[in-house]
Amino acid sequence: MWLLTTFGFFSIVEKSEDRADGMITVRARVRGDIEALRAKYLPELAEIEATPERDYAWRGRVSKAQLGAALGRIAMDIDYAHTRTAVAQRMGYAREQIYYDVAEILSGLQQQIPDRMK
Repeated sequence: MWLLTTFGFFSIVEKSEDRADGMITVRARVRGDIEALRAKYLPELAEIEATPERDYAWRGRVSKAQLGAALGRIAMDIDYAHTRTAVAQRMGYAREQIYYDVAEILSGLQQQIPDRMK
């Protein structure tokens, strides 16, 4: 799962080593993003590991239940009507521009991918 928020971008996956103990791996490209997640919503996140040779340079593990609770807290803190405006205000224009580019590319899904509900 990708999670783009007003405090960071995360890739959340279940790695093979996570399955046995009900854990999940939270990955980030920017250390400040994963630190912000840990500080505000997910203090249970294990020590943040530097993995600069991997596709995401920062990662930590947490239980699925703890992540689920954190996602609920994140949802309860939504206080904006427009995500990218909030990102610009909280993280700066450079980050907002990256989120804009992602949103523009993903907007193609509305036009190009058939509706799976039909």
